[in-house]
Amino acid sequence: MQSSTSHGKVQRMTGIAILTAIIVVVQIICTFIKFGPFSITLALAPIIIGAAVYGVGTGAMLGGVFGLVVLITGVLGWDGGTVMLLMGINPVATVLICIVKGAAAGLAAGAVYAAIAKKNRLVGVITAGIVCPVVNTGLFIAGMLIFFFGTISGWAAGSDSMVQYIILGLCGGNFLVELATNLLLATAITRIIRVVRK
Repeated sequence: MQSSTSHGKVQRMTGIAILTAIIVVVQIICTFIKFGPFSITLALAPIIIGAAVYGVGTGAMLGGVFGLVVLITGVLGWDGGTVMLLMGINPVATVLICIVKGAAAGLAAGAVYAAIAKKNRLVGVITAGIVCPVVNTGLFIAGMLIFFFGTISGWAAGSDSMVQYIILGLCGGNFLVELATNLLLATAITRIIRVVRK
């Protein structure tokens, strides 16, 4: 019995480690793909898988890892200098936005999946796939408006309105790519979850 429990723990740790590595690699690659001033995020799918298979806490942890990678690659200047610009204005807010939005997205995806998957696993994955980028992007926009309103106003100077700039210029393209990716991968994610849970 003890060896079975220990084997389960090792499998869990291995699975989380693999998902963490995938998130790091995918997010580093995505640092160089941009729509507007910010890099696109394709690392939400492994966060959803981790949250579904290993629980809400793991989802939050994997989301935090994603946020940390965004922060580190930004500090290294791989994102073209946007994170460093924000760090120069308010470093604490920049760190919080990067990490908290990712962790909250993973936590929310895990909670939604857990609630819905009891009745229908695919619907749970699809809903988590929608909630994850909504929370990630929503908290990003909220953080930018709270801590960097003057900066966004400057960036939006050529637009007709701040709302139009936020939707079309700041992160609208990124959000749509993230959402479309999660929805396109929903069936594959559901299969992965089924296989891992066997």
